[in-house]
Amino acid sequence: MEESAARKQIVEIGKLLYDRNYVVAFDGNVSVRLDENRVLATPTMTSKGRMTEDCLAITDMDGKALNDRKASSELAMHLLIYNMRPDIRAVCHAHPPYGTAFAVAGLAIDKPILSEVVLTLGCVPLTGYGTPSTDELTEAMKPYVGVHNALLMANHGAVAYGKHLWEAYDRLETLEHTAKIAILAKALGGANDLPADAIEKLIEIREKAGFLDESARCQSCGYLHDNGVAGTSCETVIPSNGKKIAFTREELIELLSQAAKLS
Repeated sequence: MEESAARKQIVEIGKLLYDRNYVVAFDGNVSVRLDENRVLATPTMTSKGRMTEDCLAITDMDGKALNDRKASSELAMHLLIYNMRPDIRAVCHAHPPYGTAFAVAGLAIDKPILSEVVLTLGCVPLTGYGTPSTDELTEAMKPYVGVHNALLMANHGAVAYGKHLWEAYDRLETLEHTAKIAILAKALGGANDLPADAIEKLIEIREKAGFLDESARCQSCGYLHDNGVAGTSCETVIPSNGKKIAFTREELIELLSQAAKLS
């Protein structure tokens, strides 16, 4: 991508992330792969709502600085995705409240409840916990990057990626919207999954339309990952603390009401 256009887009996306409360303070990071050996990324210790085009960092694919700006300490997450997925040219990492609530609760977003999500995103697995800015985080992501276009990171946040920056942002926005609907549906008694035959039709449509290819067929929806193993959910392989939290309907509605007042 042409560098000046990429700079404009990153600043625009950063403001959107900030305005929609997907990030606060210095949270989150965004990058674009400019060419085979250069990545343009948001700088460390800078609010995504107050960035300027000249404050962005450029690194090589090993994270070595190519200008006088320091990239986010979480750039390794982006570089892992670019190295594992040659088709990916942009990455958005943020802490959207509803999606992050799933991550904190130890839950994947892997239930087929919305046709649009099956069409454009697929399921979003939950990775194991890894300390941010360390190899622990990237190691926890490795099993999932190849076959998913968005991830939840336990007790951390969400990351989405795509062929261009708007696709990466749109996938993050879809993730957050789905998480919000799932939580609200829970307050109303629970969401109804799409029937299996409907899911199969949607997957056929998305593959013909080019939204997602066969590698995105998800175990949690009864389809195969690239390892050919079926019959397990993406979230069943994630370590957890083994605890379940239960709310009454009234308690959950009250909790959502309080969260809405704070947003």
